[in-house]
Amino acid sequence: MSPADEGQREHIVAVQKNGDGDLTSFKTSSGRILDYATALQEVQDGHIAGVNAFKGRDGELHIRGDADGDPTNNLDQLPIF
Repeated sequence: MSPADEGQREHIVAVQKNGDGDLTSFKTSSGRILDYATALQEVQDGHIAGVNAFKGRDGELHIRGDADGDPTNNLDQLPIF
């Protein structure tokens, strides 16, 4: 994917968490609010930049930020909405 394509895709700019601190919803750069399942599908379809889907130890797919060496843009560090 070219850098131009990367710039046209949405990014996650804020998150919601449950009482255990698990991510439950995401707000995108265009203002859309996505529940976890919808966000996961959009990540897998390549519509959201800066994140990827991975299979956890529990065998389920999860969303995580791309490893770029900058901890400030990790999903857990994004603002809460």
